[in-house]
Amino acid sequence: MTGSIEQGTSQTHGNTHLLHFVVRLPRPMGKVWPALATPEGLAGWFTAADELEPRLGGAVTLRGLGGGRVTAWDVDRVAEYTMEDGGRLRFHLERDGDQACVLRFTHEFQGEDHSEAGWRTRFERLIEQLAP
Repeated sequence: MTGSIEQGTSQTHGNTHLLHFVVRLPRPMGKVWPALATPEGLAGWFTAADELEPRLGGAVTLRGLGGGRVTAWDVDRVAEYTMEDGGRLRFHLERDGDQACVLRFTHEFQGEDHSEAGWRTRFERLIEQLAP
């Protein structure tokens, strides 16, 4: 199985924007989790995590996005990072058979800083990184 990125969707509520992606990944959840929830994993496809305390309420600092807190943490399933500027990144993994999983991603932010195309490129890098 190869990975794929389903069409991203975008919603706007006032000044708040929500991007949603469903990404099919060619690895089981346990192999994907480190790419979403460790500094080394995030740096490989997204951005450097200068700080990441892997627990609910832990501090997180993502280069280019700033600092914040871990606002959801369910090991091997959910990592959510809420930034001080009000932005939020949520990574939710679901099992897809024995050898694959699905990432349901949400990015909530204010303003116009983040594009669907930029996330699509990042997820292509993630799929490449995880390829068997």
